[in-house]
Amino acid sequence: MNIRAATSDDIPFMIALERATPHAVHWSEEQYRALFSAGKREWRQVVLVAEGTLDRASAEAHDAETPLGFLAARRVGPEWELENIVVAASARRMGIGKRLLDALLAEAAKTHNAAVFLEVRESNAAARSLYEKAGFQKAGRRNSYYNAPPEDAILYRFDCAK
Repeated sequence: MNIRAATSDDIPFMIALERATPHAVHWSEEQYRALFSAGKREWRQVVLVAEGTLDRASAEAHDAETPLGFLAARRVGPEWELENIVVAASARRMGIGKRLLDALLAEAAKTHNAAVFLEVRESNAAARSLYEKAGFQKAGRRNSYYNAPPEDAILYRFDCAK
C-alpha cells in the first residue's frame, strides 16, 4: 500500500470512484481540476491517493499498483477541513481509509493547526465508525444538509493538540 500526493492525472480515477460511491460527496470535473490549480494552493490543499493491490495474484500480474482511494482536504485559517474521502468498494475494510486519514492528521500535526473538521451523512455508519476510532468527536449536526436523498450531516472535530 502506498499513499502519495495526487496529480491532475488522477482526476478521471477520482471522478469515477466518487460517482460509483453513493455516500461520497459528488463534485464536478471543474471542482476536481481546481484542486490542482495554482490559485488554490494558497489554501494549502492536500489531495492524496492510496494505491495498492487487492491480492497476491493481482500483484504478480501487474507491475503498477492500482488506485484504490483518495482524500481531499484544505487548510482554512487555523483548521483543516476534510472535504472528501472515498475508497473503492472492492477495497473497503482493508484499512485504506484509515491510512488516508492518518496521512491527513500527520499533515495537520506538521502545520501546527488546531483541529480537523468534517461532516458526514448520518446514515454512513462505516465512515462514522472510522472517524470515531481515529479520535474524532461529534461536534454538531446540520439538518437537511445533503440532497439526493435529503439527510442530516453529523459534524466531527479532531483536536490536533492531543
